[in-house]
Amino acid sequence: MVGHVSIHELKCGTQLKSQAITATREEVNMITADIIVIGAGMAGLSVAATLAREACVLVLESEKQTGYHSTSRSAAMLIRNYGSDILRELNHHSFKLYRQLEQELDQMLLSTRGELIVACEDEAVKFESYLNSSTDLEEVSIQQALSLCPALREEKVVKAAIEPEASDIDVDRLLQHYIRRLKSFSGEIYLESKVNALACTNQIWQLDTSTGIYSAPIIINAAGAWADVIAEKANIKRLGMMPLRRSAAIIGAPGYQNVNRWPVVIGASENWYAKPQSGKLIVSPADEDLVEPHDAWPEDTVLAEGLYRFEQFMDIQVKRIEYSWAGLRTFVKDRNPVVGFSDEAEGFFWLAGQGGYGIQTAPVLAQLASDIILKQSHQWPAYLTEALSPGRQM
Repeated sequence: MVGHVSIHELKCGTQLKSQAITATREEVNMITADIIVIGAGMAGLSVAATLAREACVLVLESEKQTGYHSTSRSAAMLIRNYGSDILRELNHHSFKLYRQLEQELDQMLLSTRGELIVACEDEAVKFESYLNSSTDLEEVSIQQALSLCPALREEKVVKAAIEPEASDIDVDRLLQHYIRRLKSFSGEIYLESKVNALACTNQIWQLDTSTGIYSAPIIINAAGAWADVIAEKANIKRLGMMPLRRSAAIIGAPGYQNVNRWPVVIGASENWYAKPQSGKLIVSPADEDLVEPHDAWPEDTVLAEGLYRFEQFMDIQVKRIEYSWAGLRTFVKDRNPVVGFSDEAEGFFWLAGQGGYGIQTAPVLAQLASDIILKQSHQWPAYLTEALSPGRQM
């Protein structure tokens, strides 16, 4: 593995802080830091805030605001039985870290909602497979499922199970916490700072952006759907990031009361889900259409197909869509996140490929990334860091 600076070298970054924070464009030609994070979504801000206690950290964001793309368009759920075995382990650690954060903040970040998985006759085998591979997932009767979500069509559902502790995540509160924490340690966020070029000379990365030139010995690629684009600009091999579009729409639930008390309901084939929000429902076709990185928008036909599948299970006729949107869930081939230093260039760190798990795993991946960068990774099992390494076989 390419080497990187030690925690003791990073602490020397305190000498840089006054320059990085107080210098103006007229006074210096380059803003320096210990670590530069590319991307001010949840991934970038969580790791920046975690590292800021030990190092001078700057965050560069190409958009006009933080959390603009996937972060603000997430379904915002923490579901333990979601994803691969590696992701489920990350979910387990993340759940504990969320609870610790709540104690520190004296504020709620998670609100228990529950996840109800339902299957029609054709999905019974998939349902049993999912049930057998999961923990803390309870099979329930059809009547119990109907009591949890009265809109379900009794004649359609043949199997159901509940993950009782699946929780809503207060994404904005979490994001604002990381921003405040970063700034409390004199970290800075530079918006509308698109990276045009970057190169490493004498173990220092220099980034030419739309707002100026920045340099640091370590850069963290937390650019989401654009992570491969950043790598390519750095002359580092792409990892095969796949931005997959996920669409959603808000609809009403006429004739039903207490919708906010319903669990999130998802089909066993994961080809639709419905989540309560403010007395209405967010419905998604759970689409995964491969696209180029861009400011995503929904396709009408894809939404229509998903809403049709929703109507087959739910006694709610969709007459009007109140609002619709789309986001990008970016995966690599094995669908596990990528966390670690590149073998191709010193000081280039990957924090990408979180797919649809980015919000729920943000606390644990930020801590893991921070520990690797600061050489404190002994608390993590080797198989976990190897499974997330950018050098793994995908």
